[in-house]
Amino acid sequence: MNTSEAKRVLETALICADRPLPLREMRVLFDDQVGADTLRTLLDELASDWRGRGVELVALASGWRFQSRPEMRDYLDRLNPEKPPKYSRAALETLAIVAYRQPVTRGDIEDIRGVTVSSQIVKQLEDRGWVEVIGYREAPGRPALYATTRQFLDDLGLKSLDQLPPLDGGEAPTAMLEALEDQPSLLGDGQARLPLDDADAVAAATPETPGADAPAPITGRPQGESGPDTQS
Repeated sequence: MNTSEAKRVLETALICADRPLPLREMRVLFDDQVGADTLRTLLDELASDWRGRGVELVALASGWRFQSRPEMRDYLDRLNPEKPPKYSRAALETLAIVAYRQPVTRGDIEDIRGVTVSSQIVKQLEDRGWVEVIGYREAPGRPALYATTRQFLDDLGLKSLDQLPPLDGGEAPTAMLEALEDQPSLLGDGQARLPLDDADAVAAATPETPGADAPAPITGRPQGESGPDTQS
């Protein structure tokens, strides 16, 4: 198979995929006859080929995917006027704390926000796939430790926690919260952006849930990071 045909196969698979494709799955397309470095080159070429069009090829935490460009959103929304669910400020602030201070317990979140975190908020974030339990702290009661997921990074269009916007005056960046509240339309239902490499590490997640308490400043940086894994 020549390079042109391989790129055509890869492009077709990415367009038809209902989720981001990691490198390991792309290699299955070619029966492992095409290496990771070659795939990355083909992906770079595809991204260049689609530059200037209404959709783009992007790398996310869990793989690569085609998605509509932000400026196309107003037009696409006319086809599907339904608005994405809105999350309370308390839920988004809880999510931001998890993202920047993970792993954290509910007690940690309550100490930072200065208010009680309801079980409903935590469950909402877990149901949305933005946060998950990654272990338990060796302390009385062994409280659960929460961290963000790859889905959280995918929904923000990021490959790793290092790409989170810097804290502004100790508080969660407004841009990040707005991005989660109002995500852009994608090329198709469930079609997400795809990362170049497979990811085996735990990815960051984002919590969402209602709440009306006043926020407390968030300090610190993420204690872990997640992004596409490299494949040889």
